[in-house]
Amino acid sequence: MDGLDAVLFDMDGTLVDSEKLWDVALYETAEALGGKLSEETRMTLVGSNMDDTSACLLEVAGRAVTREAVAETGTLIRRRTAGLFDDALPWRPGAREVLAAVRAAGLRSALVTSTERDLTDLALNTIGREFFDVTVCGDEVEGHNKPHPRPYLKAAELLGVAPERCVAVEDSPPGTASAVAAGCTVLVIPNDVEVEPGERRVFRDTLVGVDVPALAALLG
Repeated sequence: MDGLDAVLFDMDGTLVDSEKLWDVALYETAEALGGKLSEETRMTLVGSNMDDTSACLLEVAGRAVTREAVAETGTLIRRRTAGLFDDALPWRPGAREVLAAVRAAGLRSALVTSTERDLTDLALNTIGREFFDVTVCGDEVEGHNKPHPRPYLKAAELLGVAPERCVAVEDSPPGTASAVAAGCTVLVIPNDVEVEPGERRVFRDTLVGVDVPALAALLG
């Protein structure tokens, strides 16, 4: 497989179409706080971590952004999202087939998500834990969430591989920036928001038809 040692997968919007479920939780939480979340502002939150998302909803509602308020808002979002994630999540096209191909080829793989551990574990009931050697969640990176490189650097460290020999699969600007900053080559499958072209970013419309040779070819 040439220089490819591992494939690192984002989750929301990349493997499963869970951003639509986050929509429900965020719009409802904004209303519960007394505000109204616009579609434009919602799109800026794709790929964001819980604290940043909570702070944004508080601002939308005209409330003070304090540590306590951010924590309380995060609890509201988690509670609503957990109920939505408890059911089977819809797959993104081609995602399950790519996971199966990577596993069948004996490649190392990781799930690298801004979603916190409790919600990720619910999502893995649909996705399948057997596809990943390690999982790195948004509350396991010492506060350095995407677009910081730490999530992808930690995944590479846990797998025992160099980031430069990894392909990351992403759908959002923060996730793509995180993977690039870590040194990965990124296969970008935009979903809800556009991702700007740039260094070590290869774009496709869908994961359908992507196999291990195609992933390895991204490293040249």
